[in-house]
Amino acid sequence: MRKIKYKKGRKLQHITLEYTGSHKDHESEMQLFVYDNEDVIEYDKFTILALNTCIDYSKNNWLNIHGLNDINLIKTIGAHFKVDDFLLADILNTTKRTKLQEQEDILFFNIKSLLPSEYSDNISVEQLSFILKDGVLISFQEKRSDFFTHIRERIRTHAGIVRTKKVDYLLYLLLDAVMENFYITIEDEEDKIEELINLTKKGADPIILEKIENHRDNFNFLKRAIVPLRDSLYYLKTIKDDDTNKLIQKDTFNFFIRLHQKSLELLEQIESDMSSLESASNFYFSEQSRKMNEIMKTLTIISAIFIPLTFIVGVYGMNFDYMPELRARNGYFVVMGCMFLLVIGLIIYFKKRRWF
Repeated sequence: MRKIKYKKGRKLQHITLEYTGSHKDHESEMQLFVYDNEDVIEYDKFTILALNTCIDYSKNNWLNIHGLNDINLIKTIGAHFKVDDFLLADILNTTKRTKLQEQEDILFFNIKSLLPSEYSDNISVEQLSFILKDGVLISFQEKRSDFFTHIRERIRTHAGIVRTKKVDYLLYLLLDAVMENFYITIEDEEDKIEELINLTKKGADPIILEKIENHRDNFNFLKRAIVPLRDSLYYLKTIKDDDTNKLIQKDTFNFFIRLHQKSLELLEQIESDMSSLESASNFYFSEQSRKMNEIMKTLTIISAIFIPLTFIVGVYGMNFDYMPELRARNGYFVVMGCMFLLVIGLIIYFKKRRWF
């Protein structure tokens, strides 16, 4: 039975810059949005040489990086924005749990994005990291994906309030988009659980139990991914209460509090779904017990019918010289008739007692 775990990589020193993920065939690419309430400039094929000329600190800057294989690129970005190496190591080391790291002028956030695999019951995992610095948000993705397509469109078309807010609000939108993947994954798991429950009602195939345990592992995995996210979002709430962080605007904290509430709802939903799985598992074993009882009842009835017949056969199988029935002309037919009537009588008796 498959046990889901976070992807294991080689154990690295805290400041060892080496990508440990599984998407090593994805070439590193960059995309930059520079926007404010009046205008937006998009650099789709952004290069590291354009950092000094394209970043506009008087506006909002969103630098998005797909692919983490180019270590020199990550180092250059870290050096340009004065990001400590141990944060860069956390970006590249995909075995790390979700966490929030606060520094004087940087807010670092990494999170696991979970989505159902297309052709199996597995869950695909991708780590995303975010660095929030004054006027700049840098997002790191292991591969090119469409998590943030709708956010890019909102920036391009000036939909919503994203262009009127600072990059801290953009961070909220990105985290919210990643958390929507949790809902998609949970809904997919719920659909599969419903199918399993229907299968348990039709039969007690052992493969059903294996699938139940497989989905229980999936939910435990989801829970292990959401719990540290919940704790990190709660820490943001304490930052608001302490009023110590200037990277997040006061009116934006309420949006992060919504994310914390979402994380609580996700955990409650997972607990409910795990209870449903437990019910499906109990139903499976109950169905197995019921079928076993039916089999044992059938065998018991057959045994009860044949026990008196075996007794009669045993009596007349004894080698005594003086057994009057042995010399009767119709003795065989009389005994067979009695045995037949005995069987019929037992069947009628069992039927009246509703034993079958």
